[in-house]
Amino acid sequence: MDIYDVLIRDFPFLLKGLGVAIALLFCLLVIGLFLGLAICLIQLYGPRSRFVQWPLIVYERIFRGIPIIIMLFIFFYGLSGVYDISAFAAAVLAMGLRSAAYQSQIFRSAFQSVPEGQMLAARAMGMSSSKAIAYIVLPQAIRHAIGPWTNEFSSQIKETSLAYVIGVVELTRQAHYIITSTQGNVLIVFAVVALLYFILNRAGNSALYAFERKLSVPGFEK
Repeated sequence: MDIYDVLIRDFPFLLKGLGVAIALLFCLLVIGLFLGLAICLIQLYGPRSRFVQWPLIVYERIFRGIPIIIMLFIFFYGLSGVYDISAFAAAVLAMGLRSAAYQSQIFRSAFQSVPEGQMLAARAMGMSSSKAIAYIVLPQAIRHAIGPWTNEFSSQIKETSLAYVIGVVELTRQAHYIITSTQGNVLIVFAVVALLYFILNRAGNSALYAFERKLSVPGFEK
């Protein structure tokens, strides 16, 4: 059978693998978003005690300093010895916790870019610290964070392909199945896979750029 006939026949499997990659991407980004934002808020506005701040620093340094493939092996093969965890769940945890370490720094820079005087002015008007953060600082910080967060989105799309090393049947592993069944045609199959990743990346970036423009305030960026 011709390779093009094989690709047409097996293209639904590639789309299924792409769906798994998108689900993995969504889950890890949600974990990274909420955990990263929480870490950022604690680091900036939480207690200055070393017992609070140092664990966050250690967490951030560890997850930013270890290759993601090693993290995947630790979370899958390590945790499976004490808990029956699926490959997908292990990938979500490893990548989500790593993304949180990076996103915490994205949000931290965004919050620090908001002039400190705005927080002081809000407090002088009688707002509590939590309300000042929620209604004054956070909306401005989110605008500043969208650009760097877009880079994190693109980076994580590409890193989902590494989940195949622990058995997640995403797009890259589906491509390996097709190559194995056809005994070759690596270039053509992975060219199609690369195109699918590129389309997903561009679609996501375009949506985030549109969101950034929608939230923009004339003169705010300056």
